[in-house]
Amino acid sequence: MYNRIQNLNLSSQETCFLWGPRQTGKSTLLRALFPHSIRFDLLLSTEYQRLLRRPSIIREQCLAAGLDATSQKDPIIIDEIQKIPILLDEVHWLMENKGLRFILCGSSARKLRHGHANLLGGRAIRYELYPLICSEIPDFSLIKALNSGLIPRHYDAAKPARLIQSYVGDYLKEEIVAEALTRNIPAFSRFLEIAALSNGEILNFTNIARECGVSSPTVKEYFQILEDTLIGRQLPAFRKRKKRRLITSPKFYFFDLAPVIHLSRRGTILQGSELFGRAFEHFIWMEIIAHASYSELFYPVCFWRTSSGVEVDFILGDHEISIEVKSTKLANDSHLKGLRRFKEEYSIRRSILVSLDFNPRRTEDNIEILPWNIFLEQLWEGKVI
Repeated sequence: MYNRIQNLNLSSQETCFLWGPRQTGKSTLLRALFPHSIRFDLLLSTEYQRLLRRPSIIREQCLAAGLDATSQKDPIIIDEIQKIPILLDEVHWLMENKGLRFILCGSSARKLRHGHANLLGGRAIRYELYPLICSEIPDFSLIKALNSGLIPRHYDAAKPARLIQSYVGDYLKEEIVAEALTRNIPAFSRFLEIAALSNGEILNFTNIARECGVSSPTVKEYFQILEDTLIGRQLPAFRKRKKRRLITSPKFYFFDLAPVIHLSRRGTILQGSELFGRAFEHFIWMEIIAHASYSELFYPVCFWRTSSGVEVDFILGDHEISIEVKSTKLANDSHLKGLRRFKEEYSIRRSILVSLDFNPRRTEDNIEILPWNIFLEQLWEGKVI
């Protein structure tokens, strides 16, 4: 079992939501942190049917146990809360009248929001669990991560291809299609493939709609479904224009490399290939997004691109840190073009090129060239932002 950084530190005082895509390890984490908690697991058909018929069972069990704010030691856990949104009314009553604390775990808030469920009026802390990060994995292998993804079960597998295929088939093409509320399943399946091929690229809704045979508004709704179900998120464009005309369309990244591996039908990723470079950038994005959440700094992340094609992969904070990712073993001036253009226009604290270089370097104009592992060590030690 992995030692996860996410520790739900406020759960001793507050009710919490814990969101994350399936198989990222939410239930495993909760069992490790709270082995003695009362638990309602809605993935169990018997538990699901029991609580669906009579949601008040949760209240009755808590009252029978004599739980209140003074006697409760561990939070009460409800796993896959989105399956029975009405349970939130019972949770709300127990919070207000008995001072009880809960951890409400799920893989999608879409059903709750779109079904106008009781989201506890802002009384619950929101946490997210992401796929594994490199510091959680002993003897971390970059090549393995780029070829298997960082969902624990996939990373652990000697031959993850079948697991990834099942994950995408069972999760994305069934559960997500059901969320789409559309009968045009072939179009949505085609959309998933196009989205994977466009992973990490600037979104062009018109082109994607044309390839899927649906309208642009439908494609935008499909992307929103992927975001609501935590399957991916948009990376917004930097918009503070000064001299150069900027691209303002967002990019989109899947939450993990596994869906991209399967849906884009790519082969083994070898160092030095174009696929390696794209997957390497995706991996660094995953680490940055997880850090922004786990560190509780919640800093914004965006990218910068001019209409002439000059780009910086990631801008952290209020244009404080600019980061370019290159899968080269020997970074040179051609790799620093975007960082230098950005420095010309904006006052920034650090410019960093993350690469496969073996040793850190610094240019005369103060651009840092950091090996990826050193950059990530600095990131998680709080030395980057």
